[in-house]
Amino acid sequence: MVIDLQNVSFKYENVNVIQEITAHFNPGELVSLVGPNGAGKTTLLKLISGTLKPSSGKIYIYDQQSHNLTNKKRAVWISMVPQNPKLPDEISIPDFVMLGRNPHLGLLQWESKEDFNIARKSMSLTEIDYLSRRKLGEISGGERQRAMLALAITQQSPIMLLDEPTSNLDIYHQIKVMKLIKKIHTLKSGFGVTILAIHDLNIAAQFSDRILLFSNGSIAADGMPKEVLTKNNIDSIYGSEVTIITHPEHGTPVILS
Repeated sequence: MVIDLQNVSFKYENVNVIQEITAHFNPGELVSLVGPNGAGKTTLLKLISGTLKPSSGKIYIYDQQSHNLTNKKRAVWISMVPQNPKLPDEISIPDFVMLGRNPHLGLLQWESKEDFNIARKSMSLTEIDYLSRRKLGEISGGERQRAMLALAITQQSPIMLLDEPTSNLDIYHQIKVMKLIKKIHTLKSGFGVTILAIHDLNIAAQFSDRILLFSNGSIAADGMPKEVLTKNNIDSIYGSEVTIITHPEHGTPVILS
């Protein structure tokens, strides 16, 4: 087991954002967290990453209690790609991507040739090589998204958390980025886990091994896409009637409003 959540709750100003969630994430899984706005998806990612501490309950990462992890160990094990992060406009793209190697460096240790090679391969994989002479403040939102992915790949963490990784992207680039995420996930050789918080149910259905459907800070359903994304679940939790058909190529559910 990679991640183990035991009765995890989180309150913000006496509002229950996450309510007694128990869930397990196993090696090799690509999991999507879906649900209406404010359902708790992003908060759960922040709790797993250590950005937030649970109000109650326990989180285990590779059988170690999360709050006992050092910052270095946490950075080696977990990479986080937040939605619309505040980034330094003046840093060059290659220097930004190289920040992913920091958790692997000792005190006063400089990057090695291997570190630079890893960063270059990450830029190639995310197809941002052409931005090597640009700064973060000079590129589009979609390009920033791919730069963040390149940094996460460079970090080489077995656990990758992504908050709305297809935001700021058109349909073509949404699918392209999701295929890239799937490829990165496959490169972990079944050791790690990838967890996405995502709004688009059809993208979640197409690319996920497993889906957790959130409602008011709790998990309403957990299972394979076809088990979770049912008409009854979606109608009741989203408050709108939908039609569901089967994707002719992938066999996954397709939600039509």
